Amino acid sequence: MKVGHELPPLEIPITRTLIVAGAVASRDYQDVHHDAEAARAKGSPDIFMNILTTNGLVGRYITDHFGPGARLRAVKIRLGVPNYPGDTMVLTGTVTALGADGTAEVRVVGANRLGHHLTGKVTVRVREKDS
Repeated sequence: MKVGHELPPLEIPITRTLIVAGAVASRDYQDVHHDAEAARAKGSPDIFMNILTTNGLVGRYITDHFGPGARLRAVKIRLGVPNYPGDTMVLTGTVTALGADGTAEVRVVGANRLGHHLTGKVTVRVREKDS
């Protein structure tokens, strides 16, 4: 691996089940993540994914690529446009730095039909430190 290495894209269909299950699993009971009528009353066209689910999907993307020995050290993302049911989010990543300590920094983008759902940086340890 080297700086500039591009991770293969990961397409994630955004379903109502994924949005609601992610919100429930992360104990985010805000109605905009499970009640379409309440979301519309608050100005959204439908329910939308919460940031904790997005964080989890980013973590999955990175660890699936780097393998079972990978350990997330930091996940720093910014949200952009919402993920609504019926969207497909495509995650892409590019290695931007390699550390002597076995870490890699990866710039991550998640995009859907509306634009960038997330942009950010993940630091991952890609190999165990020598003993």
